[in-house]
Amino acid sequence: MKNKLHITNSLSRKKEIFEPIAHPFVGMYVCGPTVYGDAHLGHARPAVTFDVLYRYLEHLGYKVRYVRNITDVGHLENDADEGEDKITKKARLEKQEPMEVVQFYANSYHKKMDQLNVLPPSIEPHASAHIIEQIEMARRILDNGYAYEKNGSVYFDIIKYNTDHPYGILSGRKVEELLAYTRELEGQQEKKNTFDFALWKKATPEHIMRWPSPWSDGYPGWHLECSAMGAKYLGDRFDIHGGGMDLLFPHHESEIAQSVAANNKMPVKYWLHNNMITINGQKMGKSLGNAVTLEQFFTGDHEILDKPYGPMCIRFFILQAHYRSTLDFSNEALQASGKGLDKLLAAYETLQGLKASGGGSSVDIDGLERECYGAMNDDLNTSVLISRLFEAVRIINSVNDGQLSIDADALDKLKKMYKTFVFDILGLLPGEETKSKDDLSDKLIESMLSLRQQARQNKDYDTADSIRKTLEGLGIILKDTREGVKWELK
Repeated sequence: MKNKLHITNSLSRKKEIFEPIAHPFVGMYVCGPTVYGDAHLGHARPAVTFDVLYRYLEHLGYKVRYVRNITDVGHLENDADEGEDKITKKARLEKQEPMEVVQFYANSYHKKMDQLNVLPPSIEPHASAHIIEQIEMARRILDNGYAYEKNGSVYFDIIKYNTDHPYGILSGRKVEELLAYTRELEGQQEKKNTFDFALWKKATPEHIMRWPSPWSDGYPGWHLECSAMGAKYLGDRFDIHGGGMDLLFPHHESEIAQSVAANNKMPVKYWLHNNMITINGQKMGKSLGNAVTLEQFFTGDHEILDKPYGPMCIRFFILQAHYRSTLDFSNEALQASGKGLDKLLAAYETLQGLKASGGGSSVDIDGLERECYGAMNDDLNTSVLISRLFEAVRIINSVNDGQLSIDADALDKLKKMYKTFVFDILGLLPGEETKSKDDLSDKLIESMLSLRQQARQNKDYDTADSIRKTLEGLGIILKDTREGVKWELK
């Protein structure tokens, strides 16, 4: 195993050495999408972040059971206990069955994840397929005295829980603050306290998605699904729970309280949260009306986009920032990511054609590899890792230009290291190169290069220089190498 992986645990607010509960098995649960609309950039960041963690843990030799749920019930308009279910609302507007909406957007989400080269999870449970487990968990919480029934609904009693267990250990919130600042919403009069959350809600007559329970025909609360499904597939206590920073409170805080109330133990050892994607400094999201879907990024069909951006450009853009830092969207940032990705992938092509130099090596590949592992082991610092990979790009190009020498052993190590970190761990795909070469066809450029080569063979240097200048005017730089002419964007 390569050194020790350190991760920032949101529970302790410290960087800790990752030590699985049952080595080498790792249980990881990540909150997945609510499937009532198209996936947007905000969905891509946690998917890519925890995909990299999944890949890296497996690279280190762990056996990972990765669970990522699908929320297809119980997620209300205000993400609390009142309002119209988002899936039901979408179904009513589109005159469909709720599960038609779920299936359509789940299929769309999976397609986008495939395009982003996000590996599928080991298990992908749906909330609607685990109603029995959620009812059973709510029953145990009731039996243990941490919930109460009112008019067919069941609510978690935060005040009672807080007398025996500290509430707010993940977010740092205090019950006294909730008492002082929580506003009362319409329809919450049956709660003991406005901040108590629903474990089970009695369905109104018009509510389509409903199931029988000991208390009423109704549906589970939003927070309950992850606690129930995490315990079913990973046990009452598992290693990693991940999700976006916006889920830390109240969703993940409520998960902790529910699990402790039901099982009398902390459910998770390490909590990991990725930060938000912003646009002009404001959170990007559907509720704010500023979300750009992944499909719109891929096609360029949105007023704020200058042009289309390929899936690997989006993935690379996300990975260029540390997962715990805010990532601000701009066309300039995406275009810079596209150019950086082009250089990274072009260097891989150059690397495949490199030949070992005679007389030893002038590059330290072992040291560079240690720095790459050091970046990943430092809380998955993909930003620093990418900077080290660009040092590898510099070495590759310098060896190719004859400025540095490399022996056979170092060359083999460089090829293995580059593939491991660029493709296996970061999950980038060779060959796409963002397809952003100013929308010029590769074949057209290759034809112009062929004409230039023919002109040089005929000693028609004026025509050859004219073709080079024309291509440079379009932002295409030519490089004459021992293997022929290579081209890249400025």
